Amino acid sequence: QLRRVLVGNEALLQSERIDPGSLVTEAAHLREHGQTAVFVAVDGHPIGLISLADPLKDEAWDVVKALQDLGLRVVLVSGDHVTSARAIAEQAGIKEFHGGVDPAGKAEMLQHLRAEGRVVAMAGDGINDAPALAVADAGIAMGAGTDVAKQTAGVVLVSNDLRGLVRAFRLSEKTMRNVRQNLWFAFGYNA
Repeated sequence: QLRRVLVGNEALLQSERIDPGSLVTEAAHLREHGQTAVFVAVDGHPIGLISLADPLKDEAWDVVKALQDLGLRVVLVSGDHVTSARAIAEQAGIKEFHGGVDPAGKAEMLQHLRAEGRVVAMAGDGINDAPALAVADAGIAMGAGTDVAKQTAGVVLVSNDLRGLVRAFRLSEKTMRNVRQNLWFAFGYNA
């Protein structure tokens, strides 16, 4: 016998006129702990949740702090529910976060920041990050990311170690300092 199985977010169930009932409360609890709650319904009846979690890397807090110390504004933009995004941002020491943002929304956010005159770097590793990686002034794909993310980004960090982000920004600062010095020396020599 064929069964109709739906797996997705609460909005999917509601679009199919399925009341998630008490699963909403359990989903909220999971999100408070930084987990993504995936609803499951069979033949029009909600039957449970699947909890997904991508644990924070050990070095995440230190990397965020180092980037902030470099004068960078660190923002978490996630497709996960806003409650899950808040929990992850708090764990990582990130003050500004946006949750429930689809891939096009991520790209729009970056375009808006660029329109304000900001220089924007985006680090990501998934298919959902590819549009934003393409829009960023510096798109940075993580080494273990999807092929689409790597092809779209301007920079690919070979390892999945977040400390590579800090090294990349420090290296770019040193490179630009060297370029400016060389220009001044060239102008001075020509003068």
